[in-house]
Amino acid sequence: MAQSFDYESAAASDDGHTETSPLERLAEIAARTAEESGRFANVDAILRIPVTMQVVLGSATIPVANLMKLGRGAVVPLDHRVGEPVDVVVNGRIVARGEVVVVEEDNSRFGVSLTEIVGPLGQGDT
Repeated sequence: MAQSFDYESAAASDDGHTETSPLERLAEIAARTAEESGRFANVDAILRIPVTMQVVLGSATIPVANLMKLGRGAVVPLDHRVGEPVDVVVNGRIVARGEVVVVEEDNSRFGVSLTEIVGPLGQGDT
């Protein structure tokens, strides 16, 4: 956020009226820069706040009786189909959509390749 000062134009505009000297102008810029950097100092604290991120592959609604019957190896069909985008949820809010991918460095892990960022009103910004 550096600002430059044109000493020549400041000197040329000095027509005898009381104007800000280059040093006063430089002090003004330094004070304004310090004020602005102080305003943004709290951004670092905000950026360190942990949030819970989830990738939702799908969901299902089933009666409790059917839930009680589930055992090892049971398959619960989800509402998403293979190839459909998955929702990326942060603190309970959908923020993006993406495709499930296998992480290249470790084939035993999955990741998400983001394909769409959801805007503030729920509209996608691809």
